[in-house]
Amino acid sequence: MCDVCGCATATGHVHVAGAILHTEHGRNVEVMQALLRGNDQQAAHNRAHFNAAGVLVVNLMSSPGAGKTSLLEATIRALRGRLKIAVIEGDLETDNDARRIRGAGAQAVQITTGSACHLDAAMVHAALHTLALRDVDILFIENVGNLVCPASFDLGQHRNVVLLSVTEGDDKPQKYPVMFRAADLLAITKTDLTAAVGDFQVLRALRHFRHLANPGPMLEVSARTGAGMAAWLGWLAAEREAGRPAAARRQVD
Repeated sequence: MCDVCGCATATGHVHVAGAILHTEHGRNVEVMQALLRGNDQQAAHNRAHFNAAGVLVVNLMSSPGAGKTSLLEATIRALRGRLKIAVIEGDLETDNDARRIRGAGAQAVQITTGSACHLDAAMVHAALHTLALRDVDILFIENVGNLVCPASFDLGQHRNVVLLSVTEGDDKPQKYPVMFRAADLLAITKTDLTAAVGDFQVLRALRHFRHLANPGPMLEVSARTGAGMAAWLGWLAAEREAGRPAAARRQVD
């Protein structure tokens, strides 16, 4: 998969795998397994850092343009003065999204992956050196826009949130089962455009989601109008509270 999309040549992946990734066809599976083992070890190390600092880490995944950055901007503004938010941004090029996040009032670190179509645990670990984790309550990782590769790479996060905008097909869970099966929450975004789009059916998307045997919650949200934001913020609050005993969270409330 990664040899086809080109991300196997990224420096971060070579560092994680500890191996040369240009192999003959018969060794592709072996190399991919080594890559994932190395990544999982780094992810566990990341998670230990997050737990020690008492930070809830949420990995946002979606196709490009589903509204991840817009949702983060609205979230940062809604939680201003209540919780400290930081964001790790992943894109192939530019720091456009990181500048938007800073403009909304949160610290942001940009990872530009070059040809890699997802973040990996080593990239996230490198970004952590620029963050003061003990001054953060929730860290969002905005993964590269892609419905395939990001689902296969643990970053050390506590929760996966997959966004599906109404401007996409409601059959996306059916087409990309690995991604949606990994979701702890499915967020239907850009709901203010539902009438204009016309053919997106939320119940049909939910049916496909449930067909994957995923019992996770689904919510509908519009970062533009604010509809559904209360439910989204409530979910974040509940997840943060649920993680406190294991995370040795400092007393900040």
